Amino acid sequence: MTTRKMKHILTLCTVLLLGSLPVLSQEYYIYVTAESEDEVAVVKFDGEKAETIKRIPVGVWPAEIEGPHGITVAPDGKHWYLSMAHGNPFGYLYKFETGTDEKVGETTLGLFPASMQMSEANGMLFVVNFNLHGDMVPSTISVVDPESMTELEQVTVGTMPHGSRITPDGMHQYSVGMMSGELFEINTLTMEVSRILNLDTNEAIEPTDKDAHAMHGDHSGHDMGSQNAMSSMSEMSGMASHHHSPTKPTWVMPHPQKPLAYVAGNGSDEILEIDLEEWKIVDRFKGGAGPYNLDITPDGSKLVVSYKSDGSTGVWDLKKKKEIDRIENIRKVTHGVAMSPDSRYAFVSVEGIGGEPGTMEVIDLKKGKRVAYAELGKQAGGIAFWKMVK
Repeated sequence: MTTRKMKHILTLCTVLLLGSLPVLSQEYYIYVTAESEDEVAVVKFDGEKAETIKRIPVGVWPAEIEGPHGITVAPDGKHWYLSMAHGNPFGYLYKFETGTDEKVGETTLGLFPASMQMSEANGMLFVVNFNLHGDMVPSTISVVDPESMTELEQVTVGTMPHGSRITPDGMHQYSVGMMSGELFEINTLTMEVSRILNLDTNEAIEPTDKDAHAMHGDHSGHDMGSQNAMSSMSEMSGMASHHHSPTKPTWVMPHPQKPLAYVAGNGSDEILEIDLEEWKIVDRFKGGAGPYNLDITPDGSKLVVSYKSDGSTGVWDLKKKKEIDRIENIRKVTHGVAMSPDSRYAFVSVEGIGGEPGTMEVIDLKKGKRVAYAELGKQAGGIAFWKMVK
């Protein structure tokens, strides 16, 4: 037998052997809250099918809806954290182990705690106190030590703060004041507001040392800060407490590689591109009605936006600054977005209306379409990616 024939036979055997081996599919696991059900679902997606594999009851009072709202998974994947919005009078933060989903800690926060994220620079958890049912006054960001589950500080920001997101290096936290129309930057090490941008006027405001001190106030006993601190904050930002922003920002997301951030203008139906070095709006993208939450693929190429009023999800090419796909969601009131670490899929929570179940939809970003979905409890909202395994 010639050497050439032997090589041909070996190649053929290799092809046949590889063809007979099972293809190892990638599995993705996501946590999703159901705010009107007082439960959190664990959803598995195997590349073809999405299914709810576990429902975790998280409420304490059987006769009340306590509202699990914001959720995040620690960077090491060992714990997940949940804000319970409808406390009396304050909300709560719960800590669970991943896998067992056993509650291992809790602490009291401010009024209607919502979205959150953990800083990889100092390990602190930054939770916005949305203050949905309170007066139209500046609210706060709670800074929590997740090891001891102790609230260390409440930093006063804008009216109805939302969208707590942190830069990849963990050094800066960003949130937006939904009603005051402002973007806030907090230095995660000093736990102070370092910059403010008025999104309605595109005017930057530099906090002075006096203003920064006043923003902290006295939060002992979960006091929301003195009236002097609130007044100082309103004067500093140029916003009266009753101001209703035409931009109505609801989310902010820093770019994973570039000094940029993107803000959902829920009231103006646009996405704002912020240059974090120049600290100003440098571009505006017109999208669907009511952009609410957004996220960016880890490779930095695509921006995915939930259009809450439109009941759809938009996929944007950030290099071209163009919406390349618009996916109509199965139900109405599109809510949260989370990305897979491989930048392949976007996971979108949809609340539903009335007694409808919520859903988590899987968007294939290569195909530009929905490829699977799982049904959840009512008012599916907060969403966080847990892990990816083979």
